[in-house]
Amino acid sequence: MTQIVSTAPVTEVLQPQRIAWRDVSPLGLGTVKFGRNTGVKYPGGEGFALPTDKEIESLLDLALDCGINLLDTAPAYGSAEERLGNLMGWRRERFFLMTKTGEEFDGKNSEYIFTAAHTRMSVERSLKRLQTDYLDCVLVHSNRDDVQVVKDTAVLETLANMRDEGKIGSFGVSTYSVEGGKLAAALSDCVMVTYNMDDTGCRDVIEYARDNGKAVLVKKGLASGHLNAATSAADNIRFVLGTAGVTSMVFGSLNPENIVANARALCSKQA
Repeated sequence: MTQIVSTAPVTEVLQPQRIAWRDVSPLGLGTVKFGRNTGVKYPGGEGFALPTDKEIESLLDLALDCGINLLDTAPAYGSAEERLGNLMGWRRERFFLMTKTGEEFDGKNSEYIFTAAHTRMSVERSLKRLQTDYLDCVLVHSNRDDVQVVKDTAVLETLANMRDEGKIGSFGVSTYSVEGGKLAAALSDCVMVTYNMDDTGCRDVIEYARDNGKAVLVKKGLASGHLNAATSAADNIRFVLGTAGVTSMVFGSLNPENIVANARALCSKQA
């Protein structure tokens, strides 16, 4: 019997299909509640029960069933990275996996470090925790002086080097100010901004990034659960994703019904 042997390079045969920015879902699932229940500003206060492993797996499956393929995590989200690394399994290749660097949370307080050495250590640690050899995106978890972070630290240069090394696919900054957002959009692949019906201060950043071909991620699109009583979650989702230039809106939830409702709001927007 003749044995047929592939002549393709081994790396080509084994290389998983990676998700490009153009294929990232309009909604992304944030995972802070997977691993952290202190120092948060969600309704209901602190000390809520973290989900079980089975509940996390169910939420990941539900997200995929709802067409959500962006998964957002961070070292500052307590045990979220490690739990995802243990539980994603076969789902890893179906998610655009994004984590962060810059913020370290000790259970009570945050410390921000943007040196080259810490940035590299942080990304390598995330790779190990998430049990993957590749991160689709790494965002700088900036403090509120995001202009200084972007202009005067080594964090973006280090992330650019790690992108060139093939360890990450893209990088950007989670920002607070319009000036910082525009700088991030100019110097990296993407920018994350706060944006919702009651807070449109970063619309100029969205427009600038759109005009320069950069991805835009929205945080606090649902105001961290503190929406104006006159608007609904669905209203805000349609507003955010109806803004030209927005790539994806990240929201966090442990409630399956909320995840389904948010996905349905998107469907009604597209109808």
